[in-house]
Amino acid sequence: MGSVSTVRDTPADAGAWALSGVVAGAAGVATSYATAMFTAVGSNPVDAVASTVIRVAPGNTAQQAVRVLGHADKPTLVGGVLVVLAVLFAWAGHLARRGWRGPLAVYAVVAVIGAAAVLDQRGAGAGDLVPLLVGALTWPAALALLIRPLRAAAATTATATTPQAAADGGAAAYPSGSRRSFLVRVGVVAAGAAVLGTAARAAGAGRRRVEAARRLLRLPGVTAPVVPDGTQVAVPSMTPWATSAADFYRIDTAIIPPTVEPDAWRLRIHGLVDREVELRFSDLVGRKHTQAWVTLCCVSNEVGGDLVGNAWWSGVRVADLLAEAGVQPGADAVRQTSDDGWTCGTPLAALTDGRDAMLAIAMNGRPLPIDHGFPVRTVVPGLYGYVSACKWVVDLEVTRFADFTAFWTERGWSERGPVKLASRIDVPRSGGTVDAAGGRVAGVAWQQHTGVAAVEVALDGGAWQRADLARVPSVDTWVQWTAAIHTTPGDHTLRVRAVSRAGEVQTGVQHDVVPNGATGWHTVAFTAS
Repeated sequence: MGSVSTVRDTPADAGAWALSGVVAGAAGVATSYATAMFTAVGSNPVDAVASTVIRVAPGNTAQQAVRVLGHADKPTLVGGVLVVLAVLFAWAGHLARRGWRGPLAVYAVVAVIGAAAVLDQRGAGAGDLVPLLVGALTWPAALALLIRPLRAAAATTATATTPQAAADGGAAAYPSGSRRSFLVRVGVVAAGAAVLGTAARAAGAGRRRVEAARRLLRLPGVTAPVVPDGTQVAVPSMTPWATSAADFYRIDTAIIPPTVEPDAWRLRIHGLVDREVELRFSDLVGRKHTQAWVTLCCVSNEVGGDLVGNAWWSGVRVADLLAEAGVQPGADAVRQTSDDGWTCGTPLAALTDGRDAMLAIAMNGRPLPIDHGFPVRTVVPGLYGYVSACKWVVDLEVTRFADFTAFWTERGWSERGPVKLASRIDVPRSGGTVDAAGGRVAGVAWQQHTGVAAVEVALDGGAWQRADLARVPSVDTWVQWTAAIHTTPGDHTLRVRAVSRAGEVQTGVQHDVVPNGATGWHTVAFTAS
């Protein structure tokens, strides 16, 4: 490090470098913890390490800890992990005096240990490493911010102690500006870490409380999903016809998903109605339920994209609730509002024309996951989610499109949002391989509330040929298709299009997702062998 590495630090200087490491480490732990608490994606690495220690510790050690510490055994263990981390982070700050190799090595060791502990948790996968990754990226970034004044001070001191500087009357000094800048940075980063950690703890506690309430819920009349026979084509690596809650796409504007306890949930139906209606969660649970397989897709799904899924939804028909309220003449829309303030405008006709438009309380036979709208969301077949799928819904205002705007329409998206006819190739994936002599290709097609009548594929830009459709239990779900292709070994392209039950042939015109959904034929390149 040149002149910086030759300067002998005073005890105060050495302490400043170590303090930088500790504060930067705390910032990384806070961002990691916040990521785990706010998103419920992955494990909190500190708790994961503590849990691993419990699992690998000899039985008599655990028993002794319980005997001595009682209920304080786990907090003490977590505290011990934090102390060890503080020592390691202080060392990383100390090593930063001579360059980045030392602190990065410390961070790498801590990250590897943390990753091993996270993956050691039951059911953990790669996604559980996200909080750890966020923290690991925070460490060097925060350290670089904190040590900048220290490096500047070291450089100034080195210059002041050269023979020439001494001859000129210079003296070693710690510049007051650098000291002040250092203290300000330490204070800001430490305060930010404390605030973030406190907020994350509060958010995490709320989510854990709601998750506990969700697990204890019993929903009479809600049945487990039974996948209809013949809906799934027998092609290896094909997308499941039924989408699990864990695999279902999530698109919303909530940075922190609202955590609403069922007992506290209320829904108000008002506006152009004869009488206002207010519902509690228990009111919905006690009503007659509708249940259906419904495919949902996002308007931002690009051609061939995966922002689409098919699930078994259970709930109460919106049409029945609107009938009780008494919709007044002239109304043509319902403005939906989420607990977090997000809004969408839904055509009144789509809620009252007999389709399974519902206030859903269950997904695949279980209470809705928090990230998918628990305790109540709307599901409307045939419309893109940005005009219909209101998660955490708390307000339905019967109104007119001419009298309001909603979140996405204010940002240039179209008003009505009917789902467009679409199809996708799932086998082969782009760059995959197919048997040249009759290899099977497969995919899905959809246009909810209209239905798909046929799917066609074309090889290398040639003539369209009909694919075989799997069973279609409802016009509100997607359909799987499969076809055999015969070609020569080598590189080829395959494209797909669908034909709706209304006679519409899917257009090949390429169009972006804005303002009302993408169009075009999905095409993949593959190798036949």
